[in-house]
Amino acid sequence: MLRFETAGESHGECLAATLTGLPAGIPVSSEYLDRQLWRRQQGYGRGGRMKIETDRVHIISGVRHSQTIGSPIAILIENKDWKNWSATLPVDSKDGETGKEKPVHRPRPGHADLAGAIKYNFPEARYVLERASARETTARVALGALAKTFLREFGIEVLSHVIRVGPVRLERAAEWEEIVALSERDEVLLGCVDAEAERRMKEAVDYAYRTGDTVGGVFEVVAHGVPAGLGSHIAWDTRLDGRLAQAIVSIQAVKGVEIGAAEEGSCSYGSAVQDTIHYDKPQREFHRGSNRAGGLEGGITNGQDILVRGFLKPISTLRRPLESVDLPTRDPALAAYERSDVAVVPAAGVIGEAMVALVLGQALLEKFGGDSLGETRRNYDGYIAQVKSY
Repeated sequence: MLRFETAGESHGECLAATLTGLPAGIPVSSEYLDRQLWRRQQGYGRGGRMKIETDRVHIISGVRHSQTIGSPIAILIENKDWKNWSATLPVDSKDGETGKEKPVHRPRPGHADLAGAIKYNFPEARYVLERASARETTARVALGALAKTFLREFGIEVLSHVIRVGPVRLERAAEWEEIVALSERDEVLLGCVDAEAERRMKEAVDYAYRTGDTVGGVFEVVAHGVPAGLGSHIAWDTRLDGRLAQAIVSIQAVKGVEIGAAEEGSCSYGSAVQDTIHYDKPQREFHRGSNRAGGLEGGITNGQDILVRGFLKPISTLRRPLESVDLPTRDPALAAYERSDVAVVPAAGVIGEAMVALVLGQALLEKFGGDSLGETRRNYDGYIAQVKSY
């Protein structure tokens, strides 16, 4: 079983994470992991925090001589902003400084501030904010990069692109080659494959900047090269579509998920929605006439690209704050403002890649097992031979 955990606060000393279950013998490149962290930090509309942090992965266990060794992988990612917060959020009370406290007494609408403060009986929301922050996803992206490295050994690639920012939408399908080229850029604007659509998306972000607002959007994660047969229809919690949906919605600010053309299909007739089935006799393989199902049927991968979209609400922290309540007095007040972003859709797509890769990595290991990469590959190759002879 592939499983992971993350720990750490937004302004704590570091982020920590563990990944358990990867077979031994998988090649690991710190440069590749750092590249994924860099991609997460990019995009037009990011806030001042990205100018402070230069995220790098520090692997402390589970990898030796650039290969996994089968034991749990543990990583640390330094928070460079910690030096500005060490007296505010000390582990030991004796290390704190009077007057350095930064309580959050005016919860932000749309954030976990108030619900978390009530749940944990805190007088203010600082501790809730620190863990609820999307800074936590830095660790997820690092672990997801390990999962992507594993999947690559089986010809599976997981990438993302942006299809909507605010009212501006990409009005055409993206080709896989375009998404690959997008991921290789050294300058990231808004993560859209179409230059004209991206220009108009930038205008939407500029409008949010000018008005003290924020803007959300939609990203699409594409998993390419996934074989048929991962996941299961047997039980509700083994269905891969449900597991992918939960993984995407677990990302901060994501409020909805779509697999394939779900929205379009919901308002269409069945004859216009289902992907017709065909068989190529010379190649001895099945194929579909379209991919409206997004690569999943009955909770099982069908051999087509997996298409998963995340619907990202606008960030909750506004420079032009909304109405709230002061917790000590219960009087009306404007919501607190913490340094924040205006738009984060491209970054959310990179986080979505990580989550999809972790779920697919888990599903692949469930089906093929293996304590070493060689064992997993033998099992995988045997199954692919079976599929080709079906």
